[in-house]
Amino acid sequence: MRSSTFHLRTQAHKCSVKFKTQRGFTLLELIIAVAILALIALGTGAVLNSVIKSNETSQISLKSLQDAQRAMLILERDFLQMVARVPKVQGESNQIILKGGEFEFDSDESGVAFVRNGWHNPQMMLPRSSLQRVIYSLRDGVLVREYFTHVDSVIGAETKERALLNEIADFEVLAAFEYRRDELDWLDNFEATELPIALKVTLESEVLGKMERVFQVAP
Repeated sequence: MRSSTFHLRTQAHKCSVKFKTQRGFTLLELIIAVAILALIALGTGAVLNSVIKSNETSQISLKSLQDAQRAMLILERDFLQMVARVPKVQGESNQIILKGGEFEFDSDESGVAFVRNGWHNPQMMLPRSSLQRVIYSLRDGVLVREYFTHVDSVIGAETKERALLNEIADFEVLAAFEYRRDELDWLDNFEATELPIALKVTLESEVLGKMERVFQVAP
């Protein structure tokens, strides 16, 4: 009888120990676990948000870089195809081949105008020549390229415009017609009756910073 009672007590004690070892989490442990999970979630969200913003910034910078490269290619094409052609401006004759300077052509900074060759006109089928008078200027932070359908513009002739580059803080065009002490003598205002040796273009982008190119025009 005693043996049976001892056996029952032993079984009860084992069950009690087993019950105690299988108890659930306390409230404090749950709070700590939730806090840890919340911190992990906040950290993950911050990292993800940073990655997304970084990707957006990279995409904006990449697009700005591509636009700047395209604008520079257009500038290079026009400058390298510059010709010594005197255009009529608003029906008036003059002797100016190249004109540029600060605030010229309603520009907020520098402006420049000249005639270039190579305007595609297959078999001369279009009612215009292959010459084109172009004007570059900066207006409200946008680099603008204007051109006339005909080189010799009549009174009231309007230009066609193309926005090349946005978010530009500064635009400067310098021209060099001679050397001084073995270096090009750069002018920021000019009205030339001959082609320059070279042109220097400086663009300051709000996204990409300062960009500078020198284009050789005449040999």
